[in-house]
Amino acid sequence: MAEKRTEAHHQNAEGLDIQAPDAILSSLANAQIEAAKAVRGAIPAIAEAAGIIAGRLNGGGKLAYAAAGSSGLMALADALELPGTFGIKRDRIAILIAGGDEAFRTLAGGPEDDIGEAAVAVAAAGIGKDDCLIAVSASGSTPYAVRALEEARRRGAATIAIANNSDAPLLRLADVAILLETPPELIAGSTRMGAGTAQKIALNMLSTLTAIHLGHVHDGYMVNLMADNIKLRDRAARIVAAISGRGRDDAARLLEKSGGAVKTAILLAAGAASADEARKILEGTGQKLRPALSALEHDPEKWKPLFGKDHARTKK
Repeated sequence: MAEKRTEAHHQNAEGLDIQAPDAILSSLANAQIEAAKAVRGAIPAIAEAAGIIAGRLNGGGKLAYAAAGSSGLMALADALELPGTFGIKRDRIAILIAGGDEAFRTLAGGPEDDIGEAAVAVAAAGIGKDDCLIAVSASGSTPYAVRALEEARRRGAATIAIANNSDAPLLRLADVAILLETPPELIAGSTRMGAGTAQKIALNMLSTLTAIHLGHVHDGYMVNLMADNIKLRDRAARIVAAISGRGRDDAARLLEKSGGAVKTAILLAAGAASADEARKILEGTGQKLRPALSALEHDPEKWKPLFGKDHARTKK
């Protein structure tokens, strides 16, 4: 059987352990940079996958991540930040990691072989035909990830695979295969390094493009963030101010009026007479801010019937 690329010996690893610290670190940094470059070749597949995920989430479905070991940590990092960054509801995200909660403390290797646990986890998450599952594995053959993808597929879910070895079982089984053909690791088989870096980049790209499709990004601003701490409340106010052209204090006042919803506050600044009206406009544009702003600018009278003949619009 051919040696997996993720297990191969790196050409520059000879004598690594007797080199000067600066030389070792330079080699490690260069290896990470080379691994990151591998993501470029996967851009078409990532784009296709993001379209599928956005469609499932738009239709009321869930997004699930399934992985083991360091790949599980990459998946976890991406999944946990989606609600805060893009306002995707937490009950729409499922994180399936080999070993369950115990993996967050020990990250033991054994659970990655437990295909029974994988099938049970997919069933427990209620993954079905309206949902999408991303399975991540550096080797592309991790039993937990492969079985999770198989079970999700059997239940009718869309499936996406991310792996670092070509012709891996995981890639062959998925609806969309994202191959990150990273070089061999400087420490042979230590895929928490180059392979993990490429996985994190690909996952970040995938979820960010998905969020853009869903209308959660406008001119590079995260307009659907969940402002649940001081830093994020300040960021939300700065976003409203930047997009609307209002002052910081005015933006904060509009945010309070909108219940903390950035898009709603921006529409209030643009002329929506109430938070209810702004929300109604967003419903009509699929929660996308740009067409909502265009609707207010070019056809403001359209929204009056929604709130009665005597409705008075507040001007910017």
